[in-house]
Amino acid sequence: MTRIHNELLSEVKGNIGWLTLNRPEVLNALSLSIIREIAKILKEWEEIPTIKAVIIQGAGDKAFCAGGDVRAVYEAKKSGDLETCDAFFREEYTLNAHIHAYKKPYIAIIDGIAMGGGLGISINGSHRIVTERALLAMPETGIGFFPDVGATTFLNKTPDSIGLYLGLTGYRLRAEDALWSGLATHFILSSDLTVFKEELSKGISLESALSTYCQKFQVKGFLENHSDVIKKHFSHHSLRQIIESLGGDSSPFAQNTLNILMANSPTSLAVVFRQLKEEGPHLSFMDRMKLEFRLSQRFIQDHDFSEGVRAVLVDKDKLPQWKPDKIEDLTSQEIDHYFSPLHKKELNIPPR
Repeated sequence: MTRIHNELLSEVKGNIGWLTLNRPEVLNALSLSIIREIAKILKEWEEIPTIKAVIIQGAGDKAFCAGGDVRAVYEAKKSGDLETCDAFFREEYTLNAHIHAYKKPYIAIIDGIAMGGGLGISINGSHRIVTERALLAMPETGIGFFPDVGATTFLNKTPDSIGLYLGLTGYRLRAEDALWSGLATHFILSSDLTVFKEELSKGISLESALSTYCQKFQVKGFLENHSDVIKKHFSHHSLRQIIESLGGDSSPFAQNTLNILMANSPTSLAVVFRQLKEEGPHLSFMDRMKLEFRLSQRFIQDHDFSEGVRAVLVDKDKLPQWKPDKIEDLTSQEIDHYFSPLHKKELNIPPR
């Protein structure tokens, strides 16, 4: 059973359903048509008894998936097409929730870059395989957005304050960081992937293949080595306290982290702190997705998202002009606005 879609390849080999993101020229970024096709195929495969698991991977040698196609969303907003902005995030988040609750093993092979929406279609699944070439991040605060696609859940599952650190800074994780933090579940050498896939296609069980080809990763990564100092600075009860704590520490880690925060959107930082620290821990998974959809629609309507995408992805001058450009100029009412209900436009995902 093989289905060919220009941007997504799908086939069943043995008892495995294989999905391959097929936009290597744009690092396999997710278009709305890919999101819709994945959702359709996953529903079909979930009901076919002979398909025991689903594996998703990226075409090319650079990326699993560099994220959702935010430039397309930017262009839609610029042209006044807010319906597309609504549809993109509504359908993407619905897909993320489906993957989170998928009835069969759902395995992502992250051999290269995985960012933003790429984590939504991988980290929400049951198995997240990384290779030594993996590079994961949620860099949204640098484009005037926020970590979405289920990040309110999976960032809050990381040790101590690691998730808040990742969400605010957009730090890029290597394989050892992803494994230590729990974002990844298995490690396979990139050179072993071909035979690993061949064995699965021949009918070997997933458990047996993982047992044979997965390895323990012994190297300590940046996050593990800096977990104490991250906890020290990011366990404070307000964003202002985090910034003051970093400012009072002359170490290279603290000063570099402070510089990163000061370059990101102040609005994004304030919203993300509340999202991950104050709101998210007390919500169910579905309510977190509903919250993320609210935030997505608020950011789309406001200044910093358009300016961030312009500066980073369109003009590429890397000089975004945030409004406001200082955290202290934000009011609590402005932050409250991002979390306010959408009423008839709320995200409602039917229970599975």
